[in-house]
Amino acid sequence: MARKKAQDDTSPALYDLGAAVQLLAEYRPRRKLVRRILARSAVGLYLSDHLPGGLSVLMIKRADREGDRWSGHMAFPGGRKDRGDRNTLATAKRETLEEVALDADRHARLIGRLSDIPTHPPLRGGAMIITPYVFQLRSLPPLVPNHEVADVVWVPLPFLADRANREKMRVAPNGVPLELPCYLYGEHRIWGLSLMMLDELLDVLV
Repeated sequence: MARKKAQDDTSPALYDLGAAVQLLAEYRPRRKLVRRILARSAVGLYLSDHLPGGLSVLMIKRADREGDRWSGHMAFPGGRKDRGDRNTLATAKRETLEEVALDADRHARLIGRLSDIPTHPPLRGGAMIITPYVFQLRSLPPLVPNHEVADVVWVPLPFLADRANREKMRVAPNGVPLELPCYLYGEHRIWGLSLMMLDELLDVLV
């Protein structure tokens, strides 16, 4: 998604949780029609104002695991929808509890969602639709990463909204060189699907 006003890192919604909640409640995300026939996945974007300098979003660094396409990547808590999940919202909540011990029903409130994102290129075994849900943290319990998570990181939204912090990275999937946008927050590189979700979130808030 193209950033409409990426240079503006002074938007009130980047600093005030109430303003962010109002904008996200009014937002109407895009839903993919093929979601009814494809495998589903969901993630949770948890916003908090517990740190100085504006709102921040919870991200995880996935553990290095052989055979995992997203091994070592920065991501949001989430994963594939299980048969026992009532819907993808339940998936996002369950995965968050499993990965970082954050109980969304106790400590957070759903305030909106972002557009469905199809994986591209398709994952082994077929394409998948990822649905991102946005939560407001009401309290912050200790976060305890499980074996799938190497680190937990709070990333400030004003940092992401400042276009001067946006960089380029080069990758070569299947031997084809590509230049892609990214952010380097400390030692953590944010790019790919996670960056697409953040771009849409910032488009709503800025």
